Amino acid sequence: MLDLLITGGLLHSPGGAAPRPQAIGLKGNQIAFIGERQDAPSSREQVELDGQLITPGFIDSHNHLLLGFDPDAVNLQDLVVLEDVRKRMMEFANSRPDLEWICGENANYSVVTGRRPNAQDLEGITDRPVFITTYDQHSVWLNRVAIRALGIEPGVVLSWGRPEFDEVTNEPTGWVTDFYTSAMTTIGLKALQRDIPMYSPERRYRKLVSSMEMATRFGITTVVEPQVPMAELDLFQRALKEGKLTSRVIAALFHPIDEGSDFRMELRNTVDNHQDSSKLSLGPVKLYADDVIEPHTAWLLDDYANMPGHRGHPSASVEEFKYVVSELDRMGFQTHTHATGDGGIRLILDALENAAQLNSTIDRRHGIVHVECIHPDDLPRLAQLGVTAAMQPRHCSPDLIEGSWMNNVGEQRWDRAWRIKSLIEAGTHVALSSDWQVGEMDPLVGIYSAMTRASLDGKKSWTQDERISLTAAIDGYTKEGAWAWHRESEFGALQIGAKADVVVWSSNLHDHAKNPDALLDQHSLLTVVDGVIEHDAR
Repeated sequence: MLDLLITGGLLHSPGGAAPRPQAIGLKGNQIAFIGERQDAPSSREQVELDGQLITPGFIDSHNHLLLGFDPDAVNLQDLVVLEDVRKRMMEFANSRPDLEWICGENANYSVVTGRRPNAQDLEGITDRPVFITTYDQHSVWLNRVAIRALGIEPGVVLSWGRPEFDEVTNEPTGWVTDFYTSAMTTIGLKALQRDIPMYSPERRYRKLVSSMEMATRFGITTVVEPQVPMAELDLFQRALKEGKLTSRVIAALFHPIDEGSDFRMELRNTVDNHQDSSKLSLGPVKLYADDVIEPHTAWLLDDYANMPGHRGHPSASVEEFKYVVSELDRMGFQTHTHATGDGGIRLILDALENAAQLNSTIDRRHGIVHVECIHPDDLPRLAQLGVTAAMQPRHCSPDLIEGSWMNNVGEQRWDRAWRIKSLIEAGTHVALSSDWQVGEMDPLVGIYSAMTRASLDGKKSWTQDERISLTAAIDGYTKEGAWAWHRESEFGALQIGAKADVVVWSSNLHDHAKNPDALLDQHSLLTVVDGVIEHDAR
């Protein structure tokens, strides 16, 4: 007898085939039946649909669960003008006299035209310290009170970022770069937890639980948390123990590039001693090849268009980076490496090629995250090396990258931007993801962006040659995500014997293939994880 039989729906078929009208039955934690309704065994529970699409559970291959919104901070995500930022920060500060620090999240780089925001821009908002993270978590914006509270001055080393100083006065500007690459180190996180209330373990745990609830609601049955500091692994173990992991989590442990062999052995022992459960597994290791393009800290092969003589920088020397990658590969780790600039992407490709030659590696399936600006000569190399591109379609929307990203890279290199279609055509496994909360978690937003390369209001679109089809986008969230993590025998396809991770959508999504805007009005009707209905919006 089946535990659950779903009838009247259309089953997703990968590779461009039309969805097929069949019933699907679940028993325990596996798919046990696919076929005609009249041939199905009896079931304890039945769901009757009316032509809605059924897909494998979605796999979000890069989703920062720990970065969910904090109710004790102000969200600046939708603001593009400085005066609006100031108004919202002031209103929040006035409404929360109980907070020692006024924290903001997800600020846009381009709220000030022609330059980066600075401490002066935050004057008069509050007499308390202000700490604001940018939407990509790679920069921090401070007011003068915060600068004084943190003791930032020439010669002072900040363990969680790189403070900038005025070229003329040598005074701190209130801008800190290289934040997320430093903040999640053991030393950086300890300092943040000491100084900034938003990074207390309890508030981080609250974000994790809230993000997990969202993931399940959005039809995401497996989340890859791409950067878990060793010091915060206990938050996931706590969530598992308390039954808060309603979707599966693959946790990638963070390897700061300057850590040595003792740390790598600690990683190996942690993974080997972890008891994998159906909801929490470890394994991948997160690295950074470079930083990000918006503050000119990603590594480009040629000068930034608006900063002659400057190309950014790699996360470490080329030889040091290659050595770390080869050692992790030798130890059996699958790496998950952030690379945005064409220099950073070439660095990790060279390092992976070197590691494969040194270690005779086969089918490790290392991943490169973002792949924002890739040199044409490097485009075929991902497929040749068996590397997954973990990409976020929403990142290339004009409403997010207009201004700083486009201006920094320069129009002559726009054709290198987020080449999702070209990579797929070259044979690369492209696993799609959200990079929550840098982008919206809802995978339908990602699918819309992949299909249109447009802003959410549909008014602007660019690099349209890189658009992909609805089916290809769904495959990117399902079968390609499963392949990326060596899970293709378990997830990513509706087939008998696969894990019972299934999503029923609010409509047949294929009805909107020619009108992708309508996808933004759809949602997960039913999310089944490991055979259990974890979300039901019927």
